[in-house]
Amino acid sequence: MKNSLLTMEKVKPRVHSALYWTLADMLILAKRQLMHIPRNPQELVTATLEPALILVFFRYIFGGAVAVPGTSYVNYLIGGMLVMSVVLGSAYTGVGIATDLQHGLVDRFRSLPMAKSAVLTGRTLADLVLSTFIILIVWAVGLLIGFRPEGTILVWLAALGLLMLSSFMFSWISAFLGLALNSVEAVTSAVSIYAFLLLFVSGAFVPTNTMPGWLRPFAEHQPVSLLINAIRGLVLNHPDTTATWQAIVWCVGLLTLFIPLSVWAYGRRTAK
Repeated sequence: MKNSLLTMEKVKPRVHSALYWTLADMLILAKRQLMHIPRNPQELVTATLEPALILVFFRYIFGGAVAVPGTSYVNYLIGGMLVMSVVLGSAYTGVGIATDLQHGLVDRFRSLPMAKSAVLTGRTLADLVLSTFIILIVWAVGLLIGFRPEGTILVWLAALGLLMLSSFMFSWISAFLGLALNSVEAVTSAVSIYAFLLLFVSGAFVPTNTMPGWLRPFAEHQPVSLLINAIRGLVLNHPDTTATWQAIVWCVGLLTLFIPLSVWAYGRRTAK
C-alpha cells in the first residue's frame, strides 16, 4: 500500500500557477509564429531588404549633398535607419493579427484551453525577435558601406536595448491598429501613414535645424526624433542623456497606453 501511494505521488501531475500557464501559452504561440518564417521566407526577405536598401540609397544618393557637422553622413544616417527598421517592422504585428482575424484563426484559439492574452503577447514577442534580427542586418550593412561606430560594446548593447524597447512599443501600437481596423489593407495604410510622417519629419535624414521654424518644434520633440538622437548618440559615443531618458519615458508611456487598449480591442473583436 505504501509503495502504491509513493508511485501515485510520483506520477501525480505538477500543479502550476496561472502565471506559469500564461507564460507557457505566450511562448508556444511565439514559437508558432517564428516557425512560419522558414515556410514563408519572402516575408523575412522583404522586412530585411527594405531598411537595408533605403540605407544604401540614402548613403550613396544623398551622401554627397548633405553635410552634417562633426561626422560623416553615413554615421549620421545609421541612427535613423535603425529606428526606421523597428518602426516599419512593427507593421507585421498589426497585419498578422488582422490576417488571423479574417481567416478565423483567432476563433480557433478561443476554443482552446489557453490564456486569451497569449494571442497578443505571443505575436509581439515573436515580432520582437524578428525585429532584433533586422536591426543586426541593418547594422552589418551599415558597416559594409562605411559606418564606423565609436565607444564600447556596452554602449552599443545599450543602444540595442533601447531599440528593442521601442520595437516592442511600436508592435503594440500596430497590434491595436490590427484589432481596431477591419482589413489588412487598412492596417497597412495606417501604419505607413504614421510611420513615414514620424520618420520624415524628424532628424533621421537631415538635421532638424534645416527645417522651417514652424515645423522644427514637432520634429525635435516627437518620440521618433528622440529615439533617433538617443541611438545616434550611443553608437557614436556622444550620449545624449536627455534624449535617452525622454525616449524611454515615451516608450514606457505608450506601452502603458496601448497594451490595455489592445487588450480591450481584442476582447471587443472576439466577444460573441
